Amino acid sequence: MRVHICAVGRLRGGAERDLIDDYLTRFDRTGRALGLGLANIHEVEDKKGGGMSAEANLLERAIPKGALICTLDERGKVMSSPDFAKLLGRWRDEGRGDVAFVIGGADGIDPVLRTQADFSLSFGKMVWPHMLVRVMLAEQIYRAASILAGSPYHRT
Repeated sequence: MRVHICAVGRLRGGAERDLIDDYLTRFDRTGRALGLGLANIHEVEDKKGGGMSAEANLLERAIPKGALICTLDERGKVMSSPDFAKLLGRWRDEGRGDVAFVIGGADGIDPVLRTQADFSLSFGKMVWPHMLVRVMLAEQIYRAASILAGSPYHRT
């Protein structure tokens, strides 16, 4: 199962980019033997200032056809890391070829795109900068693969 992070905004070099690259490289190495990976980032940018609906159109084009769509949204389900790992494993076992994690811009995800989601995930009641959400998601994807592989990376 291929993992796609579809996000509004371009993340240039720096600490966040380095962390994302590191976690996704680790995920690719750990996940490959588990039927998970590769992980790809698809960044979209609304240069015309069309707001959430324009961002949603760009995101929809970035999401692979037939992919399971999981939005990152403050209204989504809060999960533990082991539960997220089970969910990722279940999607893989159901034969999903692609899962797209969708991260909106500063104003969030357009309501129309939110209704198309198969699942919505929240990193808690607090609102996080969308650039940091990418880092947190990349780490949790790697952590999920580590949990499924029985690695000691995750400690309870």
